[in-house]
Amino acid sequence: MPGGRLTHEDRRQIASWLAEGLGYAEIARRLGRPTSTISREVGRNSVSGAYLADRAQHTAGRRARRRKPTRLAEPVSGDERLREFVAEFATALATTGLPRMTARVFVCLLTADATGRTSAEIVAVLRVSPASVSKSIGFLAGMDLVARQQDCGGRRERYVVGDDVWLRAWQTDTGAHGAVATVAQRGVEIVGADTAAGMRLARMGRFFARLSEHMSGSPLAESIVDDARTMLAALVHAGRPLTAETLATALDWPCDRVGIALEALSRHPTIADPFTVRAADGTYEAVISPDRLSPEQRRAL
Repeated sequence: MPGGRLTHEDRRQIASWLAEGLGYAEIARRLGRPTSTISREVGRNSVSGAYLADRAQHTAGRRARRRKPTRLAEPVSGDERLREFVAEFATALATTGLPRMTARVFVCLLTADATGRTSAEIVAVLRVSPASVSKSIGFLAGMDLVARQQDCGGRRERYVVGDDVWLRAWQTDTGAHGAVATVAQRGVEIVGADTAAGMRLARMGRFFARLSEHMSGSPLAESIVDDARTMLAALVHAGRPLTAETLATALDWPCDRVGIALEALSRHPTIADPFTVRAADGTYEAVISPDRLSPEQRRAL
């Protein structure tokens, strides 16, 4: 029964689920047990990395015959509850792509006080090897999610998760999305905007550009966006390629204002959607984004 001793059938289920690749937390949830119960059970009864249900049942029977008279169960300690929470939260973070051990170390630091934890303290809380903690700390530091600080004596490093960690992670993702959008647009120019690959890359570039702008709060000033859209309207109205000088004369704008508006349309293609501003031989032209209509739709029109 849930909360009692593991039965032979429970142990067979554990072996089966481990073979399917389930983690300790999920097995514990299915059996209604603490994650620590499953991790101890597997650790005690594994041979060459394989959990043996029948061997585990035989060993448990021998322990039961030697067991002292039953005493009232003691409440779960704070450290044990923390370990269970770390395992549960780490499982959730692992679904985002973070390695499982790294996720456990990260959650362990998230639950620390303002002074963070040393490597030895992380090892004690998680009951893992120092090498695995060191590797995870290196991974997290590389992502700027963990900071190193010296303790009061200056002999050991302490690891801290700052209060602005999520903002830094958000900004890192924003920059990465913008870079993907830029490279995708370069790919369109290489393979051709009218090809299947070009249309695919254009859709990808617009998606990541829009994501980057939304996440960053769109760094462009409202006046620049307004100028860029006026520039787009002028190119659509003209219906032919125009030079920057011609645009400046027609709009009665300074040349640098025209240049800023054209640059905005180039770097932030979502402003022009569903059009694309194409530059060639010193002229600029507004055309329908090639991936907005399929070849079949264009032929039908």
